[in-house]
Amino acid sequence: MSLLDAAMNGAHLGFAGLWVGSVIFLTVAVLPLAREGAFDAAPLETVTSRLQWISRISALALFASGGHLAGTRYTVDSLFGSAQGHLVLVMLTLWFLLALLVELGSKKLATGFAQRKVRQPAHEARPYFLVASLVGVLLFVDAGFLSVPTAIPV
Repeated sequence: MSLLDAAMNGAHLGFAGLWVGSVIFLTVAVLPLAREGAFDAAPLETVTSRLQWISRISALALFASGGHLAGTRYTVDSLFGSAQGHLVLVMLTLWFLLALLVELGSKKLATGFAQRKVRQPAHEARPYFLVASLVGVLLFVDAGFLSVPTAIPV
């Protein structure tokens, strides 16, 4: 493994952990408090904005680092014709789904900021972030299978 491959692998894992961890934190720690009305709209607006930035930057970083890793480890034939290649394609699909769910959930939260509402927008955004958290966990399960090629179910 070259130094560049090691750096890309480290960046890929770091951004994945930051992104999925941020989504899960919002889902299990911030949204329940918002649904209870424990704070007003200003802190939730700040947290939501930061999550969107983390999500967007992480999505770009993962696309770049994952593209490099896939480009050095797979051919077109092995990407579409092997179990490991299929896991990479599943990961790409889950990555896109996670980005979409975070954007949609964030938009649901943002609907109440102008009116200083927190409870209802948090309630409406919750399903998006619950599914996004599940997708994040599935991304790590997928990555686990990729890291141990002999564990891939055929």
